[in-house]
Amino acid sequence: GGRSAVMDARPAAAPHGLTITTGELAAILGAELAGPSDLRLDRVDTIEHAGPTTLTFVRDARHAARFLASGAGAALVARAAAQGISPGPSRAVLVVDDPDLALIALLSKIAPPPSRPSGISPHARVDPTARLAESVSLGPGAAVGPGSAIGPNTILHANVTVGAGVTLGTACELHPGVVIQDRCTLADRVVIHPNAVIGADGFGYRPDPAGRGLVKIPHAGNVVIESDVEIGAGTTIDRGKFGPTLIGAGTKIDNLVQIGHNCRIGRACIICGCSALAGSVTLGDGVTLAGGVGIADGRTVGSRATVGARSGLMDDVPPGETWVGYPARPARQSMRLYSALDKLPDLIRAFNRGSE
Repeated sequence: GGRSAVMDARPAAAPHGLTITTGELAAILGAELAGPSDLRLDRVDTIEHAGPTTLTFVRDARHAARFLASGAGAALVARAAAQGISPGPSRAVLVVDDPDLALIALLSKIAPPPSRPSGISPHARVDPTARLAESVSLGPGAAVGPGSAIGPNTILHANVTVGAGVTLGTACELHPGVVIQDRCTLADRVVIHPNAVIGADGFGYRPDPAGRGLVKIPHAGNVVIESDVEIGAGTTIDRGKFGPTLIGAGTKIDNLVQIGHNCRIGRACIICGCSALAGSVTLGDGVTLAGGVGIADGRTVGSRATVGARSGLMDDVPPGETWVGYPARPARQSMRLYSALDKLPDLIRAFNRGSE
């Protein structure tokens, strides 16, 4: 979905009493500084909540006046939006090419270090047949099942459950409550946020031939997650019926996403929150699904295609196209339909008057 022109980044005061001057910040970010270099900043916030020691962000020239009228001490300003924004004696402007990248660099400096277990908690449970590299860390309540293998520098936070025959690669991090069910495989540097479930049974039933309800279809496959994938909190990825459900390298999946059995997700895809993919959906490389997208079973979305928020996709999408709506259609076609719907009441009234 769209984002406002002013970035909504609201960590509280910088951790551990850390403060930074505008000059130090400009050096870290490679920004062009206008205004005082000794102005001390201790937090990051939106323009509406900014004070004299606050750094805020402006992407769009339309919002420059809001910064100038605010109490913010300093702003990271996109170069394209910098014209007409001048500093004052107690206000600084830091001009950067890309405020988003500058934000990442800044947060990497001021964000508090994450809390991680170190070593193996005495309250963790490891099956005697499991194989753990020496540098693995397990939090209290973490459990590793029989025959599983966990690679170097991988971290399992509290109450993570790893089933039987699971393989986790190097430098993975599974946050509290994550469940990895039997025979699933994670490559290197996979990050999974709290309470996600990888490898739950696929959803498949057939009518009982005796007419006594439904017969469950067993799912004997697994889930394979390639390197550098990040999966959000509460997301569920079902195991395949025969082979794997596959998540391609570098893909990023938001919170509360459902990925059905035997889906094949390409490399470097973005799947936003509350999207739901039925079984055997295929996404090519670099696909973007905005929030709340639903995709019917067996459909294919071509590489670098985009599906707009809350769309319901019932057809294949060719590579590189943008589809929106319910049911989803090519964006230009959907916009024409929405425009026609806006005119429909007037057309009906005109038709009724003409038929009197």
